[in-house]
Amino acid sequence: GKEVVARLIHRMSRRRRGPFVAVNCAALPEQLLESELFGYERGAFTGADHAKAGQFEIASGGTLFLDEISEMPLFAQAKCLRVLQEREFLRLGGARPIKADVRVIAATNRDLSRAVAESKFREDLFYRINVFDIRLPPLRERQEDLMLLAERFLAECAHANGRAPAALTPEAEAALLAYRWPGNVRQLRNVIERATILCEDGRIHVHHLPSDVTAGPVAGPSNADDLGTVERQAIERVMLDTKGNKALAARRLGISRSQLYWRLSKYGLRAS
Repeated sequence: GKEVVARLIHRMSRRRRGPFVAVNCAALPEQLLESELFGYERGAFTGADHAKAGQFEIASGGTLFLDEISEMPLFAQAKCLRVLQEREFLRLGGARPIKADVRVIAATNRDLSRAVAESKFREDLFYRINVFDIRLPPLRERQEDLMLLAERFLAECAHANGRAPAALTPEAEAALLAYRWPGNVRQLRNVIERATILCEDGRIHVHHLPSDVTAGPVAGPSNADDLGTVERQAIERVMLDTKGNKALAARRLGISRSQLYWRLSKYGLRAS
């Protein structure tokens, strides 16, 4: 969800005609992060047989999104601070300053104040990037966004597969709303993509959703009751559709046969 918001800020700004460049600071090895951000000149190190522009340079005139900035090593933090203060930087092995006409949006899922207190993040950089703070709550705390995102992902999956968007049944919607989404927006997208592939009649039912979504932790007692009803109805419907074939029903529901037997017993449903 963080990059979605960053892209939206970029598209609605005066820099929208410039590039949007995203860098995941946690995904790059420490020894490569500096050259990736600032670039390098030919001969700067062994194997540098040509000059290469860094992401600050590539994002000129646009926006640079630094995701998981808390994972940036301290030496790179110092260079990043200089860029933000002086609006210029040096490539590795370079002697000519390069102007940095770029907006920087930084994101993290950690408490940077605590990281500063623990000397894991530079205090001066923290105050330099903390000009305007946007807190993005986890998906479970903004259910009003969940179905809007689901509809967007349904449309994207339909476009990618060249067919009309699938529709969620009320029971499937209830299951999505009851789940806590530990993987946030990325997990929701994966669940929608999976369900789109599995559904055959253009309608996504509960049994098209992963078992951890239909039987995982829920938001509260009232939602747990709702989800139990949804799960019972889904099992009843699948057992009816498969004429009591428990192996087939378990596959349709995305659970093991032992899990199906347990749920049949839980809800007082006949196993035969």
